[in-house]
This record gives sequence, structure tokens and C-alpha cells, in this order.
Amino acid sequence: MISTHILKVNGVYFLHIDSILINKFVIIPFNEWKNSLGKELFKEMDIILVNDPLGQVIGAITLDNPEKILATAFISIDQLYEEESWKDYSIIVVADENKRIIGCLKREELILYLYQHFKEEALYLKSLLSSIPNEISAIDKFGKISFFNDQALKVHGINLEESISSKLDDLYPGCQLNTLLNVENKEVIMKVTENGKGAFIQTNVMQDDRSVGAMQIYWTTKEIEKIALSLDLFMNLSADLQAIFDAFYDVIYVSDGTGMTLHVSSACEQLWGYRAEDLIGKSIYKLEEIGVFTPSVTRQVLEKKKKVQLFQTTKEGRRLVCIGTPIKDEKGNIIRVVNASRDITGESHLRMELEEMKLLMEGYKQQLSQLNELGIGNEKMIFKSEKMEGVVTLARKVAEVDSTILIQGESGVGKEVIASYIHSKSERNDKPFIKVNCGAIPENLLESELFGYEKGAFTGASKTGKPGLFELANGGTLFLDEIGEIPLALQVKLLRVLQEMEFTRIGGTKPISVNVRIIAATNRELQEEMKKGNFREDLYYRLNVVPLLIPPLRERKDDILSLTLHFTQKFNEKFKTYKTFSPTVLDLFQSYHWAGNVRELQNMIERLVVTADASTIDVEQLPDFLLESKTLPAVQVTDIIPIKEAIDLVEYQLLVLAKKKYRTTVKIAEVLQVNQSTVSRKLKNIGIK
Repeated sequence: MISTHILKVNGVYFLHIDSILINKFVIIPFNEWKNSLGKELFKEMDIILVNDPLGQVIGAITLDNPEKILATAFISIDQLYEEESWKDYSIIVVADENKRIIGCLKREELILYLYQHFKEEALYLKSLLSSIPNEISAIDKFGKISFFNDQALKVHGINLEESISSKLDDLYPGCQLNTLLNVENKEVIMKVTENGKGAFIQTNVMQDDRSVGAMQIYWTTKEIEKIALSLDLFMNLSADLQAIFDAFYDVIYVSDGTGMTLHVSSACEQLWGYRAEDLIGKSIYKLEEIGVFTPSVTRQVLEKKKKVQLFQTTKEGRRLVCIGTPIKDEKGNIIRVVNASRDITGESHLRMELEEMKLLMEGYKQQLSQLNELGIGNEKMIFKSEKMEGVVTLARKVAEVDSTILIQGESGVGKEVIASYIHSKSERNDKPFIKVNCGAIPENLLESELFGYEKGAFTGASKTGKPGLFELANGGTLFLDEIGEIPLALQVKLLRVLQEMEFTRIGGTKPISVNVRIIAATNRELQEEMKKGNFREDLYYRLNVVPLLIPPLRERKDDILSLTLHFTQKFNEKFKTYKTFSPTVLDLFQSYHWAGNVRELQNMIERLVVTADASTIDVEQLPDFLLESKTLPAVQVTDIIPIKEAIDLVEYQLLVLAKKKYRTTVKIAEVLQVNQSTVSRKLKNIGIK
């Protein structure tokens, strides 16, 4: 190919071909080409192009023939090779893709250049073929030898003139290279010489879909044996690498720099359910898309351009820990990604058995699947007790109708979760679910929040007005939490909205009709509040159409373990930890009063997951109020075990609790009513300092 580019100097364009700078040029009008101005231009320009009144180039004049307009060929850069497009013209004008003139040159200059250019290419090709250590020969379309490289001349002990006068069959018995001359399509033939001393590959040379000659490369038997030995060595090395791959328990996965799978060890079938041949040649992006593995460690390595470690879930539900390592070339580009993936599903179960844990995020998958778990948006309702099952059953039933619901229960029992569940199971689930905490909004702002206001309704009001929460919830559900905190003056207006389903904005005169389902919640005893005059009786009965009472956590202890499991898994995922609780701690959780109910339990688990150093959280990490709780059982028997083992277990728990509460062995001995030396010895035996 001709190497071309364009230069622009002082507003004049130059066409540059390889090392030749094409003539400078300028364009002048036709009526000026004979005057002195035109002649003066030759001091700066080699060629002057002449255009007509319409601006079209009609010819050119040169310094050696300034009185004659020469015919010009108007071509693109790519047409410089095509002699037919310019051979009949004296001057060649070259244009870019926008048909803008970028250079011009004389025909003889281009011919000279192309001759030298292709001559150099021919010499280069001959030099290249001669440098190949194999014997190379070629014949023309008449079957005569047209080329012998230096290696062939050396082997046969002849010069180039002698080779041309020889017959190729005499030099290479049985080659029959001339049989390719009659082949219409390109063909490659491999043959062994008649004397068995070598072999050659023959192919025809095509031009315009017809054979114009043929070429062969010859190998001696010694060269073939050397190649075969190298190939055998390569095959053995490949087999060894595959054996090493398959011997690994882990999956070894190799991809190229584009994410295309190159090699996979046979362990992939057990972990992913796919054979290696099903994955090789496939893009990791496609495999991730169809769920073979999630997420793809190779993709993250290619994106981050560094080593990546992550947990991966396979289509078969297995849990893997994966390490992806990039392999880069000398320029820093990733050319390979090597992954090692280990199945930790079995290890999680083994750890659960060895440590006798009741709560392991991975070890309790089977138990977790047996829980009554209901999805509500991003929240989950976890329960196992009969009391909560009754609450949820009633909630599911009333979700199908639009009756007003009053949810009662202590703070933290999950009133908002139940309200969200009712909305999600109702026919309004595709409409807004608006939540408002009536106790968290100042009394003077609550009315405007609920019912909105018109522009200029009061000082500080928006100039455009503002819709209230009733309007925003139109067609959906409005959840009024802490309904007992609404002031008496506002209770009257709220009652009218519940009865008429219409209201008026603050500062407005036009009533606004809405279609809203009301769910209210409170932790107060509204009947007591009515007796005190703090809550309107008519509003109470309007709200209390369907009452839902959520029992406190202490009355549904069967839910404590399920909730503990759920929150532990949630915070382990959030904080990227792997914490579990000992059986003793779980027993303490189930016996504790939990005045703050589910919210208190959730906060306690988050606190312990974040602050505990050990992976297994034991009683030593618990706050004092949990250990000192009056609800803590003395001795609780939940299973039949040997008496000696039971005595040791009780003694261990007593020592741990006493050490947590009292710092000195003297005080511990006094409380447990034993000798101080006995306490020291027993603490040492159980590994407590």
C-alpha cells in the first residue's frame, strides 16, 4: 500500500506519498492564466490549476510548458494505484472524500514512483522468501520454474539460471506441482515424495479467480520428525496441564481479555451443572446473563483491571468463593483472566456441625425455608408462632376489602410491616402507599401535611400551594401511625374525611373528593384516652372497624429464634461479616423480656454483629442488662443428656456469668460459696483468665 497523508502549510495543501512531497499548486481563474500575475506564481508553485467561471478545474499549466493548458485527471487517493484512471492525462489532481483538491502531480512522477515502489516490494518479497529455512519453489502458468529460494538452490547445488532450465519433477520426484495449473479454485495439496525422504505442501497462485502459477514448500524427513517431536511434546504438556486442571477440587477457569472462555477444569460439572465443553468458547457475559454464575468474577476483573475476590451463587444454588487474577502483557493490557472457585456450601454445614451452632447463615438454609416468610416490598415478615399466624391470616383476609383497620400493639412490634403487607395484598397495591407518623409532625403543621393548603393560605406558605397526603394517597392507602397523638381539634376534621371521603385545603373553599383506604396504628390504649378526654369516641369507633392486635414479642417467644436468624443474616450481608450466636446466647434471647419488642431485638443484633470481635458471639460480648435480667432462667433443661455432662454444662455457665459480673475470683468464690482456689482452678480448666 502507498502511505499517504495531507499537509497544510500557510494555507497551501500538500499531498505526501511515502517520502515524496507532491508539487505545490494554486488555482487561478481562466482569464488570468496568461498574464504576468500567473507567470509570477511559478516562483512559488510547481503547478497552476485553471478553473472556469463556474469554479470547475478545466486543466493545468506547468513551468516547462506555461503557454498550454494540459488535460487533468481528477481522482481520489485510492485511485493512485489504478493506472487506467489517469494514464491518458498529463496532470493528476488528487481530492479527498469531500472532493476537495488536496494535491496534484505530473504523470511521469507518479509512474516513476510506482515503479520504484513495486520494485522495492518485489525485492522485499524475494528477500523474505529466501530467509525461510525450508526449500521454496514456484512455477509460472506454463509450468516453468520461476523462482527458487536460496535454501533450495543450496540443497540442490545449482544457481538460479540452472534452476530455471531444470524440471521440477527431476529435483523433487513425484511433486506434480503443474497439476494445480488447471484447478479453477485455490487448492492446497500435501504429498510425500516418492523416495520417502520428505514431504511438500503445494498451492496454486490465483489472480482474478484463475490460476497463474503454483508454489510448494518442501520439508525433509528430519525436519518433519523435529516438528512431530515438538508436537508430541506440546500434546504431552497439554495433557499434563489438563490432568492438573482436573485434579483440582476447585474450578479453574481461564478467559481471554475479551471475556471469552478458553479453559475450564472438569470440576465445573459438579459445581455448575455444565461440562467444560459446554462453556469453552462462550462469553462470560452471556453465561452470567443466563445465570450459570452470579456475579461473574471475570467481568469484575476486566472492569476493575485488578485482582478480585467475591462470593458467587451458581445456577444450582451452590455458594462459591472466587478469586480472579488478571494476566497482563508488557503494555499493561489484560490478555488472560484466571479464576479459582471453591465450593463453600459443604464447609458451611461442616462448621455448623463442629461448632454446634443454632444460627449459621448458610447452615440454616433448610430451617429458613420452613419459616413463614412473606415478602413485602423490601421488608420481610418473619414469624413462627401461632399468635402471629392468626394476625397474618386476619390481615390477609381484610386486605381483600376496603374496611378501615386499627392496628394496636406496643412500640416496635411491627405495626408498619403489617400495614405494608395489607396494602401489598390489596387491589390497591399498584397505587401509592403513603405513611405518616402523626406523633413526629408538629401540631401546627400536621393539618397542612394531611390536607394541604392553597397559595397564600398562611405566612410562609408556598406561592403555588401544596397538595396534602390524602391527595397524594388517592386511589391507594394512607397509613396513619401513632393516631393517638393527633390533637382534638384536628380529630374533628379527620372524622369528616373518613365519613365523607372529602376535605378542603387550608385557605381553600372547594371540597376535594378522594378514594383512600385508611389504616391507623397506635401503641396507646385508646379506650383509656377516651375516658381521659384525649381522644374522640366517634373517631375511635370510625377507625376501629377491623381491630388488629399484634402481641408483644415476649408473648410469642417462638418468633425470637426465627427473627434472630433473619436479622443476623441481614446484617452479615450488610456489613460483609460472618457472625453467629452461641446456643447460650440464643437461650438468653428467648428468655429476655424485650420491652422494645422486634425493634429492640433488631438493634441488639446489629450492635453485636458490628462490635463483636469473634465470629461466634458468646455471653462475654452481651451487655450487662441482658445477663442481669430477672427473666434469666436459673437452670433450664431442654433435652436429656448424661448427668455428668449436664453438671459440667451448668458449672461452665455459672462460671462464665459470675466472671462477667464479678471481676475477682475472691468475689466469685463468695457468691458461688466455694473456695477461691477452686474457682481459679475451674476457670483455668475452661480457658477463662
